[in-house]
Amino acid sequence: MSDYIFYPGCSMESSAKAYYHSVMSVCKALDVHLNEIDDWNCCGATEYLSLDRLPAYALIARNLALAEKQANGNKTVVAPCSACYLNLSKADHYMHEDKAFGKQINEALAAGGLHYDPGELFVRHLLDVVMNDVGLDAVKAKVVKPLTGLRVAPYVGCMLPRPDYNERYSDSEHPYELDDLLKALGAEVIDFPLKTACCGGHMTQIGPDTAFELIRRLISSADEYKADVMVALCPMCQMNLDAFQGQMNGYFKTHYKMPVLFFTQLMGIAFGQRPEELGFGAEFVSAHAAMNRIGVQTPEPVPAVPAPKKPAGLPMPPARVRAGQKVTIYGGSETQSNQEASE
Repeated sequence: MSDYIFYPGCSMESSAKAYYHSVMSVCKALDVHLNEIDDWNCCGATEYLSLDRLPAYALIARNLALAEKQANGNKTVVAPCSACYLNLSKADHYMHEDKAFGKQINEALAAGGLHYDPGELFVRHLLDVVMNDVGLDAVKAKVVKPLTGLRVAPYVGCMLPRPDYNERYSDSEHPYELDDLLKALGAEVIDFPLKTACCGGHMTQIGPDTAFELIRRLISSADEYKADVMVALCPMCQMNLDAFQGQMNGYFKTHYKMPVLFFTQLMGIAFGQRPEELGFGAEFVSAHAAMNRIGVQTPEPVPAVPAPKKPAGLPMPPARVRAGQKVTIYGGSETQSNQEASE
């Protein structure tokens, strides 16, 4: 068994539960043990870094300090979220490169009885661990249900291969690690030209016009290359492309229905694990038809409820409501069936 320090990040407890469940299932199959950091906190995502550098990086470094304190001989912190991975990597890098800044961060950490020595831990994404520690031979040995006939678009996103302080990836613009992993699972991997293009991040909340265009570019490109599914390795990327795909369609009057799955979900399927255990059915754009083409029966997602009328503001993904479930509509409560919700 290989032991690692595990930083899950906020999304794994909410919008990316499918990622969490599939990560746990796949790691168990590969004999990889993830030891979650006790009392970890949010990495601050993206916007906080531009507001005040010192508290932003002190917030991130707190997780590294906790990890170092709890390491018990382990040196690697694994983050499945690309944004978390990048933030943790940057905090370690900046503390090491700028000694004065690192000292300021440790002064802030000292208020909570913590300290972090930069360079003491290695921050790595789960994909890196699977490819370089577990290895493709071990992955192939676990495949019992090859993904033969499934055309996939490997979407790495912009945060994983850049800036790549420790040179873990083959290329900053067109890395091939995710491609090779998916091929090892038996999938037909398209040469996806936008694999490292930005999904828009939090632009869905602050600049939807820009966000929808970035999402459209990615979805339309995958569709043009006749992909059955897109495969992501970041909760934010997956949410933007999946949960906001319907709103993007409405904005551009298009009709794309491109499923967006996590790479660990397809690993689990290839390993013969049950779709329900891997979070299938939690996606907004159903992967049922695509997976059915390779003989895998996955749950259909619960139909989404159109957002209730409200004052103009930030776009949000539609809520999911099951038949007969009570939902609150701006101060009132009503029972709504799936059929009624879709009308």
